[in-house]
Amino acid sequence: MKQTHIRNFSIVAHIDHGKSTLSDRLIEYTGGLETREMKSQVLDSMDIERERGITIKAQTVRLKYTAKNGETYQLNLMDTPGHVDFSYEVSRSLAACEGAIILVDATQGVQAQTLANAYLALDNDLEMLPVLNKIDLPSSDVAATREQIADVIGMDASNALCVSGKTGAGVPELLEEIVNKLPAPNGDENAPTRALLVDSWYDSYLGVVVLVRVVDGKLQRGQKIKFIATGAEYVVEKVGYFTPKMENTECLNTGEIGFIITGMKTIHDCKVGDTICDAKSMVEMLPGFKPSVPVVFSSFFPVEANDYPDLREGAEKLALNDASFVFTTEKSSALGFGLRCGFLGLLHMEIISERLSREFNLSLINTVPSVLYKIHLRDGSVMDLENPADMPDVTRIESIEEPWVRATIMMPDKYLGAIMELCASRRGVQENISYVGNRAVLVYQLPLSEIVFDFYDRVKSLSSGYASFDYVLYDYRVSDLVKVSILVNDENVEPLSFLCHRGWAEKRGRQIVEKLKDLIPRHQFKIPLQAAIGGKIIARETIAAYRKDVTAKCYGGDITRKRKLLEKQKEGKKRLRTFGNVEIPQSAFINALKVGEN
Repeated sequence: MKQTHIRNFSIVAHIDHGKSTLSDRLIEYTGGLETREMKSQVLDSMDIERERGITIKAQTVRLKYTAKNGETYQLNLMDTPGHVDFSYEVSRSLAACEGAIILVDATQGVQAQTLANAYLALDNDLEMLPVLNKIDLPSSDVAATREQIADVIGMDASNALCVSGKTGAGVPELLEEIVNKLPAPNGDENAPTRALLVDSWYDSYLGVVVLVRVVDGKLQRGQKIKFIATGAEYVVEKVGYFTPKMENTECLNTGEIGFIITGMKTIHDCKVGDTICDAKSMVEMLPGFKPSVPVVFSSFFPVEANDYPDLREGAEKLALNDASFVFTTEKSSALGFGLRCGFLGLLHMEIISERLSREFNLSLINTVPSVLYKIHLRDGSVMDLENPADMPDVTRIESIEEPWVRATIMMPDKYLGAIMELCASRRGVQENISYVGNRAVLVYQLPLSEIVFDFYDRVKSLSSGYASFDYVLYDYRVSDLVKVSILVNDENVEPLSFLCHRGWAEKRGRQIVEKLKDLIPRHQFKIPLQAAIGGKIIARETIAAYRKDVTAKCYGGDITRKRKLLEKQKEGKKRLRTFGNVEIPQSAFINALKVGEN
């Protein structure tokens, strides 16, 4: 198809503003699937997406649309996730498009992620089309939402289309707007092949499936291609596109989006953002994507030690499918071999953990999530610390820097006081506050370690679900941070140690030792559980010993006789404690490290 008749666009919006539902209506209206094949959120292919009602993976679909002028157009639609943890998926989708539909829920108005995604689209220099969704609901307020779009995003929304993803109202007009307002691709059809590698995933029958956007030239079956970044060469075995069903074709022309299968079995040859070209030609690389920066780190250990190879294989396949997930091997004295993983946020970590458990049938232990600290040593060098167990001796440390984020929180103004109180309790620094109608926009600087646990949930509960929250990494700042070690029977248990601000250390340490007291079974001797900063003990609990009643055989008699027996028992217990080993059951680690309960 000619480039002038192709439109590549993404739908971006805040979480729950109805992107996937609108995609359903577009597919239905253009006849991508028959009515009997339709189901709600047809593009959300994973069980976990359908259960939670969220999109995790950006999905692509090609639609054929005959416009009112009688011409047939090819629409390549990308449905993107809305949650802040998956913004990397959104930025990749936008890089493959020329236009973006900024979808705003008319009942909620502009929210934090709407704003963040609009800025992403601006960064990529895309044509933006504001669209109001959910106009069928009685609580929708079209005039106020149009005003908000103009005030908050700075876009003229006076002619913004009103649609309903549920009933399909306004969808025909939206398709006409896409054809008339969004630009066509402008690649060179006669130049050598150049394509952008947008995404990839592993299929157990086909091997690695690669999603590409052809920028110049064309990709055809039987062509020998080269991945520039890795230098790998393959022959294209299959070419096709999604309708959303897989459809095979002979070639992908300039400006089109589709998939190629090369029989690639190893995932190391496939890097997201790479440029694909003809094996014989030398072309300039496309700009690609900024690599994603993990902000939350946690370790995954298999409950059964011999499941480690399966865990590693599963993680490799998921890393192919999710370019923002990174991992390295780790060994723990208590838990054996595992993986130290980096994530874009807590939801991302939860989803990966659940996918590893479901898709690869593994039982996992997660350690407490931590962030990346920068440690300045006295010899002038700087080291990155993502695992508290690797922290150098305190005498060698000059200062520790922790990451701070810039958070934007939007909410109805009646919840302002409670949210500001929450931010202040998390060591937040207020940067700005503004009002748009009856909505307040708060900008705060916060330490990342304070928001990775339960900040998002607290914001939602304090605002009855009306507030929205988005953050970007801002900078690193020197903080008074300490490493809290947990000692069981005077022995340091490394997997339980963590870094936190000195002001919170005692509270967090006390919570963990109280929890361990219930989790570690009693022994024949007394077990002290302690939380310590260096040599200073900040919290202690004691597990009482089992005791035999040694005085039971004394009927009456002198007290000294009873005392003698008790002293003898005490000596024996003391000796036992010196030589005895405390068996910490696996379940104690799992429960003590249960995320979010600390």
